[in-house]
Order: sequence, then structure tokens, then C-alpha cells
Amino acid sequence: MGGNNGGTRQRPSHGTTTVTQALEIARDSEEGAQDPAIVNILETAVSAIWVKIQAQPTSYVMTRNEFAVFNYFQRRFEGQEVATAAKKRTANIRIIYSTFIISGTELAKMDDFGEPKDSGREGKGKGTMPPLSSRKDAISKKELWSLEMGETKPGQNSSGLSWPKLLLLTFIGCCVAVIWLFGDYSASEYDDAVEIPSGKYNLVKDAVPVARATSSTPVLECFQVYQPVLFPSGAVDSTISGDGTDDTTTIASTEAASSCEVLLMEHSFGFSYGIPFVGNYTPPKCKFNRVVMNFTVTSKGRQYDRLAIMYFNDTEVWRTSTAEPTANGIRWEYVKDMTEYLYFWNSPQTLIFDLGNLVNDIYTGSFNTTLTVTFFTSEETVEPASLIIPISARKGSTNSPSIFTLPSDNATNTISFPRNANRAVFSVSACGQATEEFWWSNSLQSDINAFIPVDGVLYGYSPFREVQVLIDGQLAGVQWPFPVIFTGGVVPGLWRPIVGIDAFDLREHEIDITPWLPVLCDGRQHSFEIRVAGIVDDGKTSGTLTETVGSSCSCNHALAKTHTKLHRRERDPRIHHQRPAPTLHLLPPHHPKRNRLVTWTQTLSTTNYGLYTDFGAVQQNNQSTIGTDQSTGGIPYSTSYSYPLYANTTYLVQPSGNFTIDASVIRGLDLTVSGTPVFPSGLQPFTLIPSTSSLASSFSGTALHTTQNGTAHYFGSPSAGTSSGFGSTSQDFSFWGLGTGERELYGRSVEAVNGSVVKDSESLVGVQVGSYGVDVGEIPKVQVVVGGVVSPKEAIGRGILEI
Repeated sequence: MGGNNGGTRQRPSHGTTTVTQALEIARDSEEGAQDPAIVNILETAVSAIWVKIQAQPTSYVMTRNEFAVFNYFQRRFEGQEVATAAKKRTANIRIIYSTFIISGTELAKMDDFGEPKDSGREGKGKGTMPPLSSRKDAISKKELWSLEMGETKPGQNSSGLSWPKLLLLTFIGCCVAVIWLFGDYSASEYDDAVEIPSGKYNLVKDAVPVARATSSTPVLECFQVYQPVLFPSGAVDSTISGDGTDDTTTIASTEAASSCEVLLMEHSFGFSYGIPFVGNYTPPKCKFNRVVMNFTVTSKGRQYDRLAIMYFNDTEVWRTSTAEPTANGIRWEYVKDMTEYLYFWNSPQTLIFDLGNLVNDIYTGSFNTTLTVTFFTSEETVEPASLIIPISARKGSTNSPSIFTLPSDNATNTISFPRNANRAVFSVSACGQATEEFWWSNSLQSDINAFIPVDGVLYGYSPFREVQVLIDGQLAGVQWPFPVIFTGGVVPGLWRPIVGIDAFDLREHEIDITPWLPVLCDGRQHSFEIRVAGIVDDGKTSGTLTETVGSSCSCNHALAKTHTKLHRRERDPRIHHQRPAPTLHLLPPHHPKRNRLVTWTQTLSTTNYGLYTDFGAVQQNNQSTIGTDQSTGGIPYSTSYSYPLYANTTYLVQPSGNFTIDASVIRGLDLTVSGTPVFPSGLQPFTLIPSTSSLASSFSGTALHTTQNGTAHYFGSPSAGTSSGFGSTSQDFSFWGLGTGERELYGRSVEAVNGSVVKDSESLVGVQVGSYGVDVGEIPKVQVVVGGVVSPKEAIGRGILEI
């Protein structure tokens, strides 16, 4: 139950029961399925669906919610040809339009879908709807679990995707914003709590048991390369052990800190679209000023990569994605410093973890997850935000994800600020899906029809994207997104077991809106809006920014506030707004003691050289984005970033339908941060490690440099249902401090071939702390996969990252 020891427990919704919530309750228990109110809601819903299907027997496509309800009553429709055809038609369409589920608005309306097709149950004739009943013709939770685990029955076969349908995919970009406010607020503290030694606390919940990997089960250990994270035991990082497996362990010890551990979630995501894990978090009764999280996942079978988002109520606190499983199974573990969210950790919260997944006879992999959080005290303290305000779809009260999907959603919130705010930072989390997943390779709008006979309509609005933040209709700042490549992107063999940069931890971007505080702290309501812009060109030499892009950009945001009061102003400040490099200058009336000029400046540039040849079968992109953000006059903060990307892809389809995909990718990330950021700088473990503490204390900031270089080949035979491929990827990573005595704090160089690590070297302040290597000749040359291979676009997941 959580109780005094902290934790979460999964719980049903309260208040007005929606169809989605009723369906969850009915599946959850026999008692829920027999509840007259629940039965009435579901019977009314399925009756309305059946009327629609009969009115359009050859063309009606159910929504996700309708499909979920229809699946629940599947036994009722056994032998009904019209029903079977409607299910098949909807399943195919839903696969094509899969990415729409990332939207917070859409997610609130969607539920499970994608039941394995049972061709042996197809009946004859149009038929009529059988008499209504409550439970006997509904699928039980136990049977649903068997379907989630990929069990099939005689007569089941797989449905395919056609190339024209794939071209219908639209853009799902997710944007979420949070405003971090720092001021004279006091977050909940537990000074009266008794400090206790390390311990692990469980929770009472109703969740699907997690499948455990065992030593007898060979699994692929996937990992993301990043700098160590501070735990009670010291600096923790993923390393390659002597047997070649990835292991998250302490690489440098510190003085042991008292701690307690809470299990937040243990859940299997099978049929999980529109059904996030929901639980109640209760703070533990141990003192803490630092919080770190461990996310461990196993999966086995066939599945695409999926986007996952963790919320506290309406606020997104973490965005990650999954690795693609193999027949033998995969496992990964990611640790993350979550101390910046002490505002939430100090008080009870509703935890919503959304990982939309589909399991049927083709996509058999469920994601079995365990999320634990460790609380402890550290001498290296942070000054957390006193208030965090979400700029989101605000669906938390209905136990739904609060994502915006642009351009379909109006990503606008109206909020008021406290009058004593001293600092406000707007953090942006945005990524593209569907036609926007590979936005950096999109073509000019004037060229989208260049290769219709061979390649279909190309994805457009140019390879440029800008996430805009507007306050009361005025531009306050922008983000030019980092080109995240998920684990199924370009060619899947590139990302096994080394995943792409930031794939397990999508980085948020900070926009300092402190210059706006004299306007925002007037006690009135103010609008915050998020837009995603591309470019529409004239086919010649010029173009204009658009207020729309392809379907599917998911976004959220947040604001934060500092600890000193802002004196009341007597007149409105002056705002000077420049474009394309927006600079805000806010100058209150002159006062010798309190007058100050606060500025936020961004300077950005980007180039993208794109080339299509062989009627669109061969594509090259060479992109470089460079930016500098700086805040002056208040709490200092500056960051500079650069992310070069080169990609060369070739796909060839033979007359037989067999196809090959070849790719070469070189990409990188350079990031420096100085001053006081909202998010952890990465220096935290080095300030406490004895050998680096004196060195780290002299640093004014941090710098990160990493590059990935990979090549991969993929062969698919749809007729045979098999595919094979090989790939190799290397990554170099360096993290160091800025200032006097500048030097590398952490470095790693790792290389993988065909799913196996062949070289790995780690160093801490120039001293090697781990080394591993094997002869490349011992690695299998080709990986063979048996499964429902349909097309090149399905193989690389382009446009169907989220299904």
C-alpha cells in the first residue's frame, strides 16, 4: 500500500467513468465485469459500434477506443463475417496510423487494439447482432494475457502492410513543457522523519508479473553510453563485464550515504495503447535531498521501438524509448538523476507511465518493466524549484497522458504566476514521429512528388524544424531539436546493443523566461503556446516558416521559479524583440537598488545538404546544427551545442519482392553548460569522489562530446517471411569540466559488431577503470530473423515507430 515507507500502488479512476476506464475495470476483475454500471457502459458502447459497422459493412474503420471495446466482446461476434472484416480492416489501418497515439489528447481517447487475427472463426453472411449479455461472451483477463504474450491459436495468420498504405502515415510529434519557478515557496519537507539505513520497500499493486531473465536465457544487453550518475555508493555506470554482458555497477566509490529504495512500478506493457500504468506515489519516511531512478526492461520476440513517457499528474518528468527485442530476448537498464524534481518527490503524486504497445501474432514482444527510485542525502546539494507548472494537455485527472500532438492539437495553456517569482525556466521536450520521425531527411515541399512512381510521395516541409515558445502571442524562445534516432531507425542493426545518442533519455531544452517575469507576475492570466515550424519553399530560391508540419510532433513543457522576491513594478517594462535571433530586454523603472537588465539570447544556425538519386532509392543527408543560448543579468546560465549528422541510405526492391537496405551513419553531440541549469550538470558524482572532489569544485561548467559511426545491411524476403542482416557501430564519449584545470573526467570508447560488443574501454580522470575486447572473427557474420517481413519501410520502422 505504499504507507509510511513510500511507494506506489496502481488504482482505478474515480469520478465519472469513461468507456476506457470501464473497459479497464471489467478486464481487471470478475467483480468489475459484473458491475451493473460497468456492464451498462460497455453494452451501450458496443451496441453503438455495431450499428456503425452494419451501416457501413465494407468501409467502416473503428477508432482505437471502439476497437478495444469490440475486442472485449469478440466472442459475441464469432462467425459474423461483417464483424471479422471490420476487425481486420481496422487492425491494418491502425498499424498504418499507429503514431497518432502519442498525442495527449488522442491518448485520452484511445485504448487497446490489434488482437491476433483468427481466420478460422470467420463466418458466412452478414448476420445481426446477437442478444446482449454481460460477461459470457467477453474475453477474460487471463485470456487477454495469453494474447499479450503472443500465444496463437489454430487458424491465426498475420496481416500485412501495403506500400501505398504506408505512404498515408502522418506526423506525430510530442511536445511537453514545464515551467520551473524559483521563489519564496517551501516544498514539503520531512524534518520529523526518522533517518533509516538502506532498505527496499515494495508496494501492493495489481500489475502483470514481470518476466525475469535467467542465466540460462541468452539475452542481448542493450545500453546507452553516458556519464556516471551519483548513487549512495558512488559513481554508477553501465560497463561490460568479463563475459561480455552489460552491467550497471559502481565504478568509483564515495563515502556511503544512508538511503532507502522504493519500487514505483513493476508492470508488463502488452496491449497498452491508451492504458498507461497508474499508481499513487507516497514519499518515503527517510530524509533525502537526492533522488535517482533505475529503469530495467526485458522483452522477447518481435516488436518495434516504442516511446515511453513518465508523468507526475499533468507534468512529464521523463521521456524514453525502448530497444527492439530479439527472438532470444533483450534487457536494458538505465539510471537517471531525478533530483531536479524534488518538488514532486516531497509530496504524494499520481504516477502515470505511458508506454503504448501492440501485441498480436506478428508483434509478439511485451515490455516487462521495473522502475525503482533510491532516495538519499548528499553533501553536494541542489536548490530545487519551488514550483513546477505543466504546460501540457492536462489529462492527469483522468489517468491519461498529458501529451500535445502537433499540429493537430492547440498546444496552449493559460496560467497565472505568483508575484514573488525570481527565476523562470521553460523546459521543452519534443520529438517527431511518423512522417516527422526522420524530419532531418525530409524533402523540400516543392519536391515531395518527384518520385511518385517509385518512392511515392516524399515527406515534406524541408529538413528544418523549430519548436517555438510563445508568451501572450510573442516569441519567447526556440528549440532546434536534436535528431534522435530510435533503435529501429534507419537500419535496426545499427543500434544493437549500442543504442543511439539520447535514445534512452531524450534530453529537454531550457529556455530562460526570467526577462518576462515583470509581465507575468502581475496576477493576471497569461497564455503559453507551443508551435512546431518547418519551411514551405517556392521551388526556386526562397521559402517561409510554416505554422504546421507533418502529422505527429509530441510536446510538453514546464516552468520553474527561484528563491528571491521580485519587487513590485509601477509601470510595464519595455520589451525589445528581435528575429531571427530573439533577444528580450526587460527594464523596470529606474531604481538605484533594484534596477537590473535581464536578457535571454539565442544564436543558431543550421545547414542540410540533401541528395536523392536512383529515383529516390538512394538518399544522402549531411546536416549540422549549431546554437548558443545565454541568460544574463539574473542567475547566469549559458549553453552551446552542436549536432552534426551524416546519413547515407540505399534501399533496393527486386521484382520478386525481396529487398535490401544499406546505411552508413555518422553523428555526434557537443554540449557545454555553464552557470546554473535546471537539470543536473553531471558533475555531481565527481564532487564526492575523493580523487576528483578538489578538481570538480573548481569547475564552472561541463562539456560533453560524443560521436557514433555505424554501417548496416538488411535483407528481407516477404514471401519467405525471413530477414537477415549485419551491422557495426562504434561510439566515443568524453565528459569534462570547464574552468581552471580543465580536463577529462570520464571517457568511454566502445564498438559492437552484429549485436556483440567487441571492444570497450572506460576511464575516470585519465585512469582506466574497465576494459574488454574479443576477436571480431568470433562474432557471427549474419543475424537471421524469422518473422512477418513486409516492406523496406516496415523493416526500418519509418513512419510506424509507434503502432
